[in-house]
Amino acid sequence: MKFAFKLSASTLAICIMGAAASAETYGPYPITEKSYSGDKTNSVSYSGQVARSVLLDSLKSLAGQGDGGANAAELKATMMKYFAGTEEDLPIISHKDKDGFDIKQSTLNEISKGKDIKGKTYQGLVPGWPGNLTGPEVLEDMITRAAASNGGFDADTGMDWGQLIQKFGIGAMGFNQAVDNYLDENLAADKKPNNSPYSDGAAYTGKEHSWDEAFGYFGAAAHALELSADQAYGISKKADAAVADANGDGVIDLKTEMVFGSAYYAADADKSGKTDYLPTIMSAFVEGRKLIASADGAALTDAQRTQLKAYAEVIEAEWTKVLAEATFKYAGNVFKDIEKLRADDSDDDAEAYRDYVKHWGEMKGFSLALQTGRENLGGTAVRLNRLIGFSPVTLDESIVTGVDGDGNFVKDAKMSWNAYQLNMLKVQDVLIKEFGIEGRKNDATEGLAELIKQLDSDSGGAETD
Repeated sequence: MKFAFKLSASTLAICIMGAAASAETYGPYPITEKSYSGDKTNSVSYSGQVARSVLLDSLKSLAGQGDGGANAAELKATMMKYFAGTEEDLPIISHKDKDGFDIKQSTLNEISKGKDIKGKTYQGLVPGWPGNLTGPEVLEDMITRAAASNGGFDADTGMDWGQLIQKFGIGAMGFNQAVDNYLDENLAADKKPNNSPYSDGAAYTGKEHSWDEAFGYFGAAAHALELSADQAYGISKKADAAVADANGDGVIDLKTEMVFGSAYYAADADKSGKTDYLPTIMSAFVEGRKLIASADGAALTDAQRTQLKAYAEVIEAEWTKVLAEATFKYAGNVFKDIEKLRADDSDDDAEAYRDYVKHWGEMKGFSLALQTGRENLGGTAVRLNRLIGFSPVTLDESIVTGVDGDGNFVKDAKMSWNAYQLNMLKVQDVLIKEFGIEGRKNDATEGLAELIKQLDSDSGGAETD
């Protein structure tokens, strides 16, 4: 099976509609739950998902605070609070005021109380990471190693822990929860029905809140359809407060006005002018939420659920491509980084090697994220995992092949820079063929046949396991 998501005619029409939709915000939407007796007037609620995005980004920041081991126990304990949860009101580390870009919230409880990442992480095994671990176990393993590292970087194994944690988490938490839960099982007629509250006393129905939660995990600002790709990208970088501040109150509300995770990478791809992931996904979310609201608290009909599932199919297909585009982009970076290292004979160039490891962590994290969705990628996942490996080729041209009985990384195989560079071309080729991506930032595949011939002759072109 190809994972380019061959869309039906009706679903394709929704895609076209989404790309051309007039600017609308995600909410407010009216209260339709008939049993609600409170004073709320807006049924939209996804603050818990925003809190988890902030937790994940804060973990990335914390991953760089290791001093090489002396503060490992203390740092891990702190990171585990952001990962596994705590009764404390944790400070927001990742999103702070910057040059006139003033953030409304400074603690997690100001967004949503009692949230964690661990309980919302992909539960399956992750074969692309050594140790035969589940999704939560992979993140905890990364956290443990980050806490013991020097600044979140391990030159010996080629790991950038902050990048690996965040990029894998974008998929293992947000993507997985959205497409394999809220937009999947929760759309069934008997699951979270629209004629009942999501929970006792809630101001929203089962279907309303399920849809909102999926939207929250995507990470877009509520007014994202009013933004260009450059503007949405800039908000995530805290670069344009005037554009971010949709309600004009002088501060940026992380609940509704920030761009996180997958939405940021959708905007990044769209800056190429070749894709429209952000408006297409946003429009599908908006149209789906409007459809649910139009039922006015009644159970959705089969026809309405069929339409809702079509919107969900668009979201899943385009979101999958966003993750594939990000993997492709960073594979191109790794290819270029190796080119610099080889051309300059600068194996001892610490800055160039650091860039290479950073880009590898981003590519590896996103390649693992791709494997946490609703679809089993089968042979495509096997191919990506073998091409990318458990680690990049390090300065002595060795690679991580597994872990020993104590959980330490094992490096007992060699691979040349040439061979690994060839693998990056093959990664990009797989992503084009299997996911149908069109943005293709840092495309290194032009003249692929000649490059394969040249590099194969130099190195043998072996893949990693």
